[in-house]
Amino acid sequence: MNPLRGWFVTGTDTEIGKTTVSAGLLQALGRRGLRVAGYKPVAAGTEWRNGRRVNDDIERLRLAANVPLAAEEVCACLLDAACAPHLAAREAGVTIPMEALLAGAQRLAGRVDRLVVEGVGGFLVPLDEQHDTAELAVHLGLPVILVVGLRLGCLNHALLTAEAVRARGLRLAGWVGNAVDPRMPWRDANVETLRARLARHFEAPCLGVVPPLDAPDAAAVASHLDLSVLGPL
Repeated sequence: MNPLRGWFVTGTDTEIGKTTVSAGLLQALGRRGLRVAGYKPVAAGTEWRNGRRVNDDIERLRLAANVPLAAEEVCACLLDAACAPHLAAREAGVTIPMEALLAGAQRLAGRVDRLVVEGVGGFLVPLDEQHDTAELAVHLGLPVILVVGLRLGCLNHALLTAEAVRARGLRLAGWVGNAVDPRMPWRDANVETLRARLARHFEAPCLGVVPPLDAPDAAAVASHLDLSVLGPL
């Protein structure tokens, strides 16, 4: 069995930039000479392009990697409906196999130096009636990077997610702020509150704050990240 080395990326909610930050992390790690790949065990929401099902998150992770990957290697379970994964699986008449999700990570781990695993939705999103993404993170055993969508309510969402990560015995390695609401009032003050509280209560440093970007591609996002706070890579 290949040892997993990398991080599990979760977020304070859906649509707060987990893929944007994950792609930026891959770019920043690649600049350090590491072989890297992104892995999204479960993705929900597809459209047909050129005769095949496409999920934008999968494509962005695939393109940000510096090893060649097929879409099927980046995602073990692709669901068509753009909704919570357990509902998308029910709609498709399938179950989400935890064993296959973990096996996909293992296959990639043998090909790269570091793996960036992106969760689906927030940290506690159900996968089926018994399992959720938090359990997936526990099975993977990777340190967690939290993407905080900077908008009203982010303080509560970030601190609750950090508590949930710690309650499952996982280490919160750090967090990234992503400015999803460019007109958020008191954004800088909120970021400073998060810096202080996540450092004091969880020993989790800030890897960076991604401002509103006209083109939030992996290279642009990487320029706002400081991987040195993660320690030796």
